[in-house]
Amino acid sequence: MEMAKRLLFLDDIRYPIEAYHYTKQDIFLRKDWHIVRNYEQFTKRIMEKGLPEMISFDHDLADIHYLKPNSDEYAEKTGYDCAKWLIEYCLDNYMDLPKFYCHSMNPVGKKNILSLLENFKNY
Repeated sequence: MEMAKRLLFLDDIRYPIEAYHYTKQDIFLRKDWHIVRNYEQFTKRIMEKGLPEMISFDHDLADIHYLKPNSDEYAEKTGYDCAKWLIEYCLDNYMDLPKFYCHSMNPVGKKNILSLLENFKNY
């Protein structure tokens, strides 16, 4: 039986090796990443396999992130939504957050995800 992949890479199009090219983080050279492309795959993977050792987040999880009419809410769920779900999951199950990283190229989205997770971790 193959060992469960303990690293979770959330990104709609990229692969870990591509994140390595612009982050220069050696973790992205590891071969034991499991890739999820959207919110549904992200939540399903964690509910089925449990928390990974580490999660790397992308923010924008669709070709175009358009806003809902008359709202500042995205129509498609983002990496930020995944991070919020992860916090609820950890609270509900009395678990600590896994290690996390954000490889998003969206500077505002990246800052939002990291702030949310850091605040929860330090809470």
